[in-house]
Amino acid sequence: MFREMRRKKQQLTQQQAEEILMRGTSGVLSLCGDDGYPYGVPLSYVYRDEKLYFHSAKSGHKIDAIQNCDKASFCVIDKDQVVPAEFTTYFRSAIAFGRIRILSEPEEIRQSLRALADRYSSSEPEESVQKEMEGGLPRLLMLCLTVEHLTGKESIELVQSHSREKASE
Repeated sequence: MFREMRRKKQQLTQQQAEEILMRGTSGVLSLCGDDGYPYGVPLSYVYRDEKLYFHSAKSGHKIDAIQNCDKASFCVIDKDQVVPAEFTTYFRSAIAFGRIRILSEPEEIRQSLRALADRYSSSEPEESVQKEMEGGLPRLLMLCLTVEHLTGKESIELVQSHSREKASE
């Protein structure tokens, strides 16, 4: 169902791709938007148990797109180093493909919102986090993308540098 990567030497392992999702703090959610135009929106997220969670307003382009088609992808860029002298970039990224849904079960909504709060506001006092969550719940939706396929890729220059590092060990 999903294409194989053409440049297999640059393909990251499943574990490496998951590590990118764990490290990243934002990515681009891509959906099928109005009139079949792709719609990509940058979002913060949390990755847990092969699922990506996002918060959202209750209405808008993103929600309309999800209601029309549940297929989605999410891309996280882990490294993007421009190397002008080589006319290239040293990059590393991961793309998750799957089905996205609007959460409806209250406990699942609370758990996913808590996971986001823990990720982005862990240094804040618990009472502040709890107050923000309680105040936000009536105004937001929680979304869940269940990952069906995950792939990662890095530039050939990074692949070669890893090979040199291993050879010198």
